[in-house]
Amino acid sequence: MTDNAIAPSAAAVRRPPSPPKPWTKTRIIGHVLVGLWTALIVGLIYFLFVAWDRELIDKYAPTYLSGLWTTITLVLASVIIGAVLSVPIALGRMSKNRVISSIAYFYVYFFRGTPLIAQVFLIYYGLGSFSKELQAIGLWGFFREAWYCALLSFALNTAAYQAEILRGAVRSVAPGQWEGAASLGISKFVTFRKVILPQALIVALRPYGNELILMIKGSAIVALISVYDLMGYTKLAYSRTFDFQTYLWTAIIYLLLVEALRHLWDWMERRITRHLTR
Repeated sequence: MTDNAIAPSAAAVRRPPSPPKPWTKTRIIGHVLVGLWTALIVGLIYFLFVAWDRELIDKYAPTYLSGLWTTITLVLASVIIGAVLSVPIALGRMSKNRVISSIAYFYVYFFRGTPLIAQVFLIYYGLGSFSKELQAIGLWGFFREAWYCALLSFALNTAAYQAEILRGAVRSVAPGQWEGAASLGISKFVTFRKVILPQALIVALRPYGNELILMIKGSAIVALISVYDLMGYTKLAYSRTFDFQTYLWTAIIYLLLVEALRHLWDWMERRITRHLTR
């Protein structure tokens, strides 16, 4: 009687699963989307092949390279300055002093809560309306240049984002690290610089890469304040040729730049975290 009761359940467990459906709704939608993307890429390549103009390339390729260099230098300089500024801002956000933490909080809140283009306009056009006052204190030479205004606005913006990235990475380190260093008589400053910060940077590496990519793509807005970066020269080329492929080549350059940066960041992450691999 016991064998008869167990046999049906054993047969039910050993029954092979039903074969998967060849074409489900999700699979059909996925194939359609992949087909659309493939058709779009093929169409783009075909358009660039048909619209290829050697004279246009020879004439504007040097200006594109100059604009690309301007974009790279502007973004790298602003990210480096922002990284330096982000350290005291992050420490201010974590400070137990309510005045310091409030100032740091409102700084981060403003620059993360308002559009980057508005910040660029506020610095370039807003401060530009105080030319006499800036001349009196010797700062007009800086604020009259669009490139420097873009650099300042980008640095202040990315400093707010990097401060939050750094704060979150520092908070992710176990509190026992602080306690262990304190038990050895190590000061908080040395503990932060030599114990906490190296571990936090490993956690923050990927978000830092995302921030750098976002800055590269967002840097195109400086063309609106007459900075001849990659997008600035693209607008100039289109205004003279009315050829739509000028924007397509710019999009491809941005895409290649982002992909190169993404692969570089993957290599850096593997290199830095190789001791964590089991």
